[in-house]
Amino acid sequence: MASVLSSVSGPADLRGLDDEALTQLAAEVRELLIESVAANGGHLGPNLGVVELTIALHRVFDSPNDKIVWDTGHQSYVHKMLTGRADQFAQGRLRKEGGLSGYPSQAESPHDWVENSHASTSLSYADGLARANAVQGKDDHVVAVIGDGALTGGMAWEAINNICADNSRRVVIVVNDNGRSYTPTVGGLANRLTQIRTNPRYEPALSAVRERMTTGPKVVGVAYEALHAIKKGFKDALAPQGLFEDLGIKYLGPIDGHDRRALEQALSAARHFGGPVLVHAITTKGHGYDIAVSNENDQMHQSHPFDRLTGEAVSIAPAGWTSVFRDEIVRIADDRPDVVGITAAMLYPTGLDAFADKFPDRVLDVGIAEQHAVTSAAGMAMGGLHPVVAVYATFLNRAFDQVLMDVALHQQGVTFVLDRAGVTGDDGASHNGMWDMSLMQIVPGLHLAAPRDGSRLRELLREAVEVADAPSVVRFAKGAVPADLEAIDRVGSMDVLHRGADPEVLVVGVGTMAAMAVEVARLLEDSGVGSTVVDPRWIKPLDPALLDLAAEHRLVVTIEDNGRQGGVGSTILNEICDRGLVMPVRIHAVAQEFLDHAKRDVILDRLGLTPDAIAADALDRLKECPEGDLR
Repeated sequence: MASVLSSVSGPADLRGLDDEALTQLAAEVRELLIESVAANGGHLGPNLGVVELTIALHRVFDSPNDKIVWDTGHQSYVHKMLTGRADQFAQGRLRKEGGLSGYPSQAESPHDWVENSHASTSLSYADGLARANAVQGKDDHVVAVIGDGALTGGMAWEAINNICADNSRRVVIVVNDNGRSYTPTVGGLANRLTQIRTNPRYEPALSAVRERMTTGPKVVGVAYEALHAIKKGFKDALAPQGLFEDLGIKYLGPIDGHDRRALEQALSAARHFGGPVLVHAITTKGHGYDIAVSNENDQMHQSHPFDRLTGEAVSIAPAGWTSVFRDEIVRIADDRPDVVGITAAMLYPTGLDAFADKFPDRVLDVGIAEQHAVTSAAGMAMGGLHPVVAVYATFLNRAFDQVLMDVALHQQGVTFVLDRAGVTGDDGASHNGMWDMSLMQIVPGLHLAAPRDGSRLRELLREAVEVADAPSVVRFAKGAVPADLEAIDRVGSMDVLHRGADPEVLVVGVGTMAAMAVEVARLLEDSGVGSTVVDPRWIKPLDPALLDLAAEHRLVVTIEDNGRQGGVGSTILNEICDRGLVMPVRIHAVAQEFLDHAKRDVILDRLGLTPDAIAADALDRLKECPEGDLR
């Protein structure tokens, strides 16, 4: 049988397909998803769960004239396939340099409106797009696809409040309800949706009402109103439309999210309603691939390359930074009964799962609600606890105001553990954790640590939780933890990693870049230039001993995987100027731009963050300036 997917170059091609062809298309899409993610890694479970939903969306709505916005965006692979990019999946170009992003990308297609891999944003985009339509007199639709997990974010409800303020705007909210974000969705709304999802009375009761209204004797007037009230009564008792309709948004559902015909009927009704509509679709993460569905941890939410027959990873990843934190926080919790953990829907990815297993009453999952997590942590600290908030570095951006005004202003002892800090690579611009050290530098009183290896992570984490009167931050990278790099000396709170004869260059290696700093020193020594390498360990507050050490050298070189503006190098430069020292400072950091997806090493090479490039730059600087001018 000829491939249906190969004949689809855009959404318009879907509308001429019959049921048999559409069923085959869904099967081919699932096959390509499994094949592509097995080879390249990526988000499998979420995309398997939205195959029929995506097909239905593109058959009912006219993208890109109708604007479809995907919340978080990790479930947009099927959308990409149906909008002319299936061949790139087949060619293995998913999440590869120069290939397809793992998220929607305006650079790839006019069908991709936003790169919104930070959750709970789609409804605000939809509100803004719909307002733009209204101002310009356009009558196209805006569709926002949001998961039940993303609905736990407060921003989503701020948007709903505004969407519902105008009942004439054509906004369709599709809730892709699979009961999970990474792990099962939590909170009051999640509990209510779970009741609907699992209630055996709802469908039979509603079917009975529907049959009575459509096949029974013709009813008019009071009789019709009575039957309508019966129908609404069943739904009020069993479905959550009261929550939405009281706000002014029409509710349709719940609908089987794997029944394409039912989805098309509901989406068509929403399209013709003429005002805000919420379509509630019940889906199963990993649908169509039993191995994914049965994966208890995350239903293969995000997978490394794997054997499609077994679901097992094709190679065993070395121990990662997260695993070091996972073990150490449990040891700390054993010693400190006041230590509690907080996660924003990422219990396993951030390494708090072992803590939760051992002390279930001391770990809180707040859902995708980073702002609430931070201010709640401030309250816990005021109440006598020491919270440890574990979050990806890039997601702390969302709660900066709370770190500043709710924790730091009140001098509360809250520790933030930032996973996936620095250049992370494959997940693209929104996931590179290259902003945290710049943002945290401006928070008064905050303590910021960047461990270079596993032993220093354990050491600095313990020091961080001892800070009782200010926020403390420990940040570490994504992936394998490097071998321990032992210090040869300690100056103040800093570790000295290398000291050459008659050193001229002071090399400051921050966190994971410390090993690169040592390699730079070796290259300088090979060129006859002595150097000293230090790891500051605590980069805020900056140890004054660093400035004393800088005064003994001709040139200071800083290396970090954070943005140049406001980062560690900038701070050191400012301190040197304030001290009145006269010497050049060469700052090697991440260019202040959004980085395309590629492997971490490829990105670092592109940025000039390599030992060869940094050593060459230092040697050039030394040649340019006479020795007397450098001191």
